[in-house]
Amino acid sequence: MDRGNRGITIRGNSAQIAFTYQGVRCRETIPIPPTKAAQKQLILKRQTILFEISMGIFDYGEHFPDSKRAKEFRKTRPNRYTIGEGLKDWLQRAQSRCQPSTLRDYTSAIYHHLIPTFGDLTIDELTALKVKEWSADLPCSNKRKNNILIPLRQLYDEMYHDEIIAKNPLDHVKNLPIHTREPQPFTADEVASILNELSGQERNLIQFAFWTGLRTSELIALRWQDVDLEQNCIHVRVANVRNHLKGTKTKSGERTVTLQPQAREALLSQQIYTEKLKETVFHNPRHNKPWKDDQAIRKTVWIPALERAGIKYRNPYQTRHTFASTMLSRGEHHMQVAEEMGHKDWGQIRKSYGRYIPQKKSKT
Repeated sequence: MDRGNRGITIRGNSAQIAFTYQGVRCRETIPIPPTKAAQKQLILKRQTILFEISMGIFDYGEHFPDSKRAKEFRKTRPNRYTIGEGLKDWLQRAQSRCQPSTLRDYTSAIYHHLIPTFGDLTIDELTALKVKEWSADLPCSNKRKNNILIPLRQLYDEMYHDEIIAKNPLDHVKNLPIHTREPQPFTADEVASILNELSGQERNLIQFAFWTGLRTSELIALRWQDVDLEQNCIHVRVANVRNHLKGTKTKSGERTVTLQPQAREALLSQQIYTEKLKETVFHNPRHNKPWKDDQAIRKTVWIPALERAGIKYRNPYQTRHTFASTMLSRGEHHMQVAEEMGHKDWGQIRKSYGRYIPQKKSKT
């Protein structure tokens, strides 16, 4: 029996109810026994839906809990849509625009911190005070706290700009201040002592790091095709972050670095190990395959070398600081150093390494 003219179509043991909600023509199919009583209930159900829509109290999910459209409409009801649902939907949308390493960080923040704390709250139940109190008790650095909040901030920004919520509570939660650690570059004697404890591919890797200022992720992604010994330079184009190749950290990060004599020496020594393989320059000598991440270098090469040299531990990133301080101390122009390190301007150089820039003597 077909009653399409009343917004109801019955065929066999199922029926389709049609109605308009928020300007969208909706059709939902539900099972129904072939009895007159069931058909009357169906008519009453549609009348109830139309009445609730007219009164502004219609809840799509209550009438059609298994409907895909119910979830879409629930997003427009901040008193029904939970933060947990919102974060999961937001993460799904982020899949196409984010790098794998970024998605991994967002996933960790969402499932280990945000959903356990705020997931059961509806969108309109979140307040700035709740976020601030949670943040104050979180046992991690300010930088980590700020990063954890990124998915939540972006979810609420989207909902505010889509006019689903009238105000954004995260606007009243400022990012916490980050205190940058003072660079701790190695002295020339310390560099020599560290390199003396290394040999072969391990020495080449660390020597090259000290004399190019590359980030570890850039170092282990460097390919022989990016090396130009004739022009005495390398081209930094990619980085290896958690075993995934990606573009450099910033647009300015894609750059050309002039080879200092010590860096060139390291490359010439490395040729016999990996150049014929036509892939990355530096390999883990334990299996002669590319390094997967910086942790392997830190644990198997860096820490043992410092211990043997009797030098207090500083992280491998200090090779980058050492390069910058060395170049500036010998009088290299700060803009040139900034470009070779991949900074968009020299502001970061001035902030981090200002004390290494020789001061011009005033004329008397």
